[in-house]
Amino acid sequence: MRVSVVLCTYSLDRYPEFREAADSVLGQTHDDVELVVVVDGTDDVYERVTADYGDVENATLHCNEENRGLSHSRNVGAELATGDVVAFLDDDAVASADWVERLVDAYDRYDALAVGGRMVPDWLDGEPAYLPEEFYFLIGVTYRGFREREGYVRNTFSSNLSFDRETFLDLGGFKTEMGKRGENNLQGGETELCARLERETGEQVVYVPDATVEHKIYDYRTERRWLLERAFWQGYSKRRMEEVAAESTDAEQEFLRKLLLWFIPDRVAELVTSPSTERADRLAMLLALTGVTGVGYLYALATK
Repeated sequence: MRVSVVLCTYSLDRYPEFREAADSVLGQTHDDVELVVVVDGTDDVYERVTADYGDVENATLHCNEENRGLSHSRNVGAELATGDVVAFLDDDAVASADWVERLVDAYDRYDALAVGGRMVPDWLDGEPAYLPEEFYFLIGVTYRGFREREGYVRNTFSSNLSFDRETFLDLGGFKTEMGKRGENNLQGGETELCARLERETGEQVVYVPDATVEHKIYDYRTERRWLLERAFWQGYSKRRMEEVAAESTDAEQEFLRKLLLWFIPDRVAELVTSPSTERADRLAMLLALTGVTGVGYLYALATK
């Protein structure tokens, strides 16, 4: 099985991180991997990519004529790809050496149309004690409450997600209005696509927790203000998602039930039985993030 990994980038500031991501793709244990690089309209970056990877076997390079956003770039990469499977990796992430091998194994065992894996944090400036694991999804890593064992899920994070390429193209790929571009903070393009996959094919994503990708967590992504803003836009996006795919938010409703009935009471009990400033801070942040997410959802309702 040939696997094409689409890696999109656009900034020279992130070029060292991009190279780590690209080299992790080229260093896979699976013996038939294509690296597809899509530079989103930045000529200087494309020149560097061409100089470093232009002569690499099984590397396909492309530059958009202008900045078109991540979803568009991923779709372009899938069209350029030659693999049976197209996988997506972010330019601030590093795939484990056996990542593709484990994805391919799941395709074989499940006869799957989509397979994803687990995102783990690479804390560049240390792990903040106040950030509860229930909200790790804000920083793009697998969170408390997500499925722990291998099996079917609605979706995984888009930086550790793959599709049968023909199926991806038949679905039309990611909606280009989703994903971050400029001031657009509408999140959840992978959620909408995977909900569409299930609606049109009856198939879900196979989750393989041993197929791991490390996501770099920069210090600004652990600042309280950034996390609260991110939570607001998560709530906003979930409401917008309901408007285009009502069934796509079932997983969020189940997570909210766990949060209110289990996780928050667990944190309260933990604080009562073993009080500490750290536990109090974490509980306060958990409540604040939950509330701000709800405010974002209500804002989307009010501005429909």
